[in-house]
Amino acid sequence: VTRSRQDNGYARLLRRQVEEVFRNNRMIAVCQYNSMPGEDMVLMRHYLRKHNIEVKFVLNEIVRPVVSQSKFKNLLPLFVARNILLVSPETKAKEMLRVLKGVPQVNLLGACIDNAILSRQGVENFAKLPPLEAAQGQTVGALALLPSQTSSLLQRGSALLTALLDQH
Repeated sequence: VTRSRQDNGYARLLRRQVEEVFRNNRMIAVCQYNSMPGEDMVLMRHYLRKHNIEVKFVLNEIVRPVVSQSKFKNLLPLFVARNILLVSPETKAKEMLRVLKGVPQVNLLGACIDNAILSRQGVENFAKLPPLEAAQGQTVGALALLPSQTSSLLQRGSALLTALLDQH
């Protein structure tokens, strides 16, 4: 009886840790993991950690119940083989894809970025987007241009009328 109670306690602890990972990170990428030499894994973890991305090894029997009871349930079909999670409190999709390009043993299946569930293609498209600050700057610039264009259009008619009257 104590052995199964210990197993249940350990499983509960692992599930709580998975819940924490999903709660505390803006980017959670689900990857298929195929065996690779230990030094390659150490290198991949090092390059990802430089961008504040952590590698989490998860067991499907632990992660599936957690995901099925959460807003991330659409990620459930991705947890079938050996999986790892790449997680970050920031949305570092571009940096993650750059590192994964050099690691054929790890295949990105999908991700949840800022509560939006994306396919691999969706993550690649997201990575191509300009940073939020740049997009906001472009929007502000475009909005500032509109009133000055409107003003010059309104003044053009009176300027043209004045020029015609001067010629007359």
